Amino acid sequence: MKAKSITLTLALYSVAAVVCFASQSHMGTWKLNEAQSKFAAGAAKNHTVVYEAAGDDVKVTVDGTDGEGKPTHNEWTGKFDGKDYPVTGDPTSDMRSYKKVNDHTLELINKKAGKAVVHGKIVISPDGKTRTLTTKGTDAEGKKFENSAVYDKQ
Repeated sequence: MKAKSITLTLALYSVAAVVCFASQSHMGTWKLNEAQSKFAAGAAKNHTVVYEAAGDDVKVTVDGTDGEGKPTHNEWTGKFDGKDYPVTGDPTSDMRSYKKVNDHTLELINKKAGKAVVHGKIVISPDGKTRTLTTKGTDAEGKKFENSAVYDKQ
């Protein structure tokens, strides 16, 4: 009986570890690959995106440049549960939500004053080395835009 319990416990831990690692595909540091990316004229560019554990939450730190080439930095901490969590340092949004679609895909929404301004999808390649972010939205002047940013895992 004791051997069965130990075997069952080890099997459950193995399954839990596999599930945990599979959901970690977004974690780590991602650098923009501008040659493979497509941006609307004057679009901001996120050059480095870092996903890291913050207790039970995920912290996303983004460094880049705005449409005029000035440095930008914003941070978001929350869960991939589709709920809004505050964004700090981003003049174009004050709330962001991420929703896990599967182990390699997230959907995101950026909001400003309760209004959705950006909708996006993040897809990690099957080999885990590439991250593609496609976004659609409306800029501060009311112009619609579409961007596709490709990132390489560091």
